[in-house]
Formats: sequence, structure tokens, C-alpha cells
Amino acid sequence: MSKTIEAIQQHMVAKPTAAVKDAKPAVSSGTFAIGGDLAVHRLGFGAMELTGPGVWGEPADRAQAIAVLRRAAELGINFIDTADSYGPCVSEELIREALHPYPKGMVIATKAGLTRPGPGRWVPLGRPDYLRQQCEMSLRRLGLERIDLFQLHRVDPKVSAIFRKKARSGTLGFQKSMFHRSKQRVALLPSPRCKISTTSGLAIPRRCWTTARTIT
Repeated sequence: MSKTIEAIQQHMVAKPTAAVKDAKPAVSSGTFAIGGDLAVHRLGFGAMELTGPGVWGEPADRAQAIAVLRRAAELGINFIDTADSYGPCVSEELIREALHPYPKGMVIATKAGLTRPGPGRWVPLGRPDYLRQQCEMSLRRLGLERIDLFQLHRVDPKVSAIFRKKARSGTLGFQKSMFHRSKQRVALLPSPRCKISTTSGLAIPRRCWTTARTIT
């Protein structure tokens, strides 16, 4: 179990004084802006460990997982990070059940790019059509009209080669502006409902994108 979940559970079982009851630790942690324009509190919540063992299946106590998420929001957390591969799908479904309709200012970030053959197993899959599909499915599971931060787990080397071939042949369109980081180029296609980043830290502000491919 993550330290964040343990800390939230301690807040749940404690008998707070009136002053503590009104306190929101996440608010006092300060803020930072993702991509320069998406402000969140520095203390966020990672939702991977809400699932069963091996990040697979339902949690042993679903009601407790829901309670943890609700308590996180009560403590002022307004940034929750999840992924379609956590469960798979279970983490996103728990977040919607616990918090939808979401409090004002709540940012739900999710990810795609890994498939799950079984508990503790993670296989990269980064085809553009697959990532678009997973984005749409995450929107549905989370009950969102827009995902403010949609992250790519990691580069799929098989897709990278396919992308380069299609790019040379002119059969794959991509945005002329290329964003550089760590000797990589990120080719992006416009999408009205997602903001794209890689888990290495790239975030694209203002406009929203889906990824065409990250290439070396």
C-alpha cells in the first residue's frame, strides 16, 4: 500500500479537533502549474494502489477504496493520477464512483500505452489508433468531457519504426511544430478533449492533443 493511502487512512480513523477538521493539508502544500497553465496543489494522489494485488482486479475492500478517494478530496487534493492499465480499468471506475460529479478544480490525469496480460505484467502498445481509442474509453469511464492531462506511459519501439516509415511515405499527417525533450521528438495531432504529455515530464499547454507517435 502506498504511503499516500496510509496517510489518508490515518486521517480517516483519527478523532480531529475542530481546527484540524477544517485544515486541508493539500492546500497548504502549495501549487504548481502543469504545462504552465494547469494549476494543481503539490500534494496529489496516485491511484494505482487502489486495485488488487499486482495492480490487477478489484480491491479487497471496494468500500474502503471509495472512502479513501473521498477523504483525499476532503483533504484538499485536487490532482489524481491514474491509468487505464491500473486494474485494468478498475482505478478509473473507482474514481468516478467515488467523486463524480467532480469537485470544482479537480484534475484527473490518466495514461495509456500499456496492456495488461496478467497481474504484475505490463506490455507497451503505442499505436496511434490504440491511444486514441484508450483516450475515448477513459473519458467514458471517468465521466469526463475533457481529460486535462493524458500521459503516454512509455515509447513503444515497434510503433516508432512504423511511424518513421509512414512519415517518410507521407501517409501519416503530423503537426509541423515538434516538441523536443531528451533527444526525442513528439509528433502530435489536434484533439479537442485531451492534453498530452509523456511520463518523463513533457506537458503541452493551451492546445489539446493526442499523440501520433514519439520518435527518436
